[in-house]
Amino acid sequence: MSQPSDISLVAQVVVLKSTKAFDQLVQKYQGRIRRFFLNLTCGDGELSDDLAQDTFLKAYTRLASFHNLSSFSTWLYRIAYNVFYDYIRSRKETSGLEAAEVDACRSTEQVDIGRQMDVYRSLQTLKEAERTCITLFYMEDVDMDKITDITGMPANTVKSHLRRGKEKLALYLKQNGYGTDRR
Repeated sequence: MSQPSDISLVAQVVVLKSTKAFDQLVQKYQGRIRRFFLNLTCGDGELSDDLAQDTFLKAYTRLASFHNLSSFSTWLYRIAYNVFYDYIRSRKETSGLEAAEVDACRSTEQVDIGRQMDVYRSLQTLKEAERTCITLFYMEDVDMDKITDITGMPANTVKSHLRRGKEKLALYLKQNGYGTDRR
């Protein structure tokens, strides 16, 4: 038996108030959304779980506003993107520190687990918009058109963030021993 489409599941939730259908959507997308947040928060698992939960709560309450103008995954990532930036804005309002500085302090308290932590540290060198574009394009395999839909940025801005982000990541990783011959 084939899996029901996202549109079918959305219709079941909106029309029939089926929590089982919404559970299927959560199961399908929770890993992707959590991974998206893990990369944006540079490895903070607890924060990623909280942000993912907030994303699914908002998606559930706003599901009737989904009109199939884009794919369900694009719509869900847009909510996740907004949840993350709402979180960043609230942190900036309550603290004089830049969010990146707070994230850097938090990640240095965590146990170093090799390459994964190096990737998270390299992501900290990026501006938030660059990190979002890099995460969506390279880590979540989201195409350029969907990134523009999710972020609301023009395509050329997304391309610029990707180019600058990639350059910064390459420089950071090269400076930290990656990309050199180890013969």
